[in-house]
Amino acid sequence: MTTRRAGLRERKKQATREALRAAALRLALERGPENLRVDDIAEAAGVSPRTYNNYFASREQAIVAGITAERESRVAAAVAERSRGTGLADAVIDAVVTHYAQPAHPDTDGLLLVTANPALRSAYLEAATAIEEPLAAAILERGGGIDRVTARVLAAAVAAATRVALHEWLGVAGGRAGGGGLVVPSGSLPDLLRAALAPLRPALDVPDAGTSGDRFLSARGTRRSG
Repeated sequence: MTTRRAGLRERKKQATREALRAAALRLALERGPENLRVDDIAEAAGVSPRTYNNYFASREQAIVAGITAERESRVAAAVAERSRGTGLADAVIDAVVTHYAQPAHPDTDGLLLVTANPALRSAYLEAATAIEEPLAAAILERGGGIDRVTARVLAAAVAAATRVALHEWLGVAGGRAGGGGLVVPSGSLPDLLRAALAPLRPALDVPDAGTSGDRFLSARGTRRSG
């Protein structure tokens, strides 16, 4: 019974999050992000502003969540489901490229909102860090002797590389912002993602990767005792 109640709570939380992100994106497209209040999003989703604050720290976070549509969970699922005969590097890179390069909502102008609004661009880039926890869990689920510490380090590195690729694609690093803060995405996002993730291949596919975290912890213990 306890497990069933916990499952119902999680499903309710997920439904609330989905309602909030959908309302945020819809209202942002209708009114423009600058004309949208947190109270408006909460009301449209049928929850209180206080409940809203349990899920998102800003309107930008909610709008970006509507654009990305739980992308990090889809990447993690793709990695976990990939055949064990596929190397971890290929599984991770293919999953990231597939789910980051293909828009979750091809029929909306969500990406245009991001390219035209500096605050949304910042939230969009920061959203890449959300991949760390689910990806670390997916790496552990695949097995292969990788320990928890190593999985977290690898996932964090993938998130950082992904953010760099998105940063370059949106032109933030090159200063391509035009009037009003509008940027024009440049280059092939799949190519940028693969280039940014390529240096991580040796770490992702290192033989007997599961011992690396143990060696790291052991080394720390040795230094402390010495």
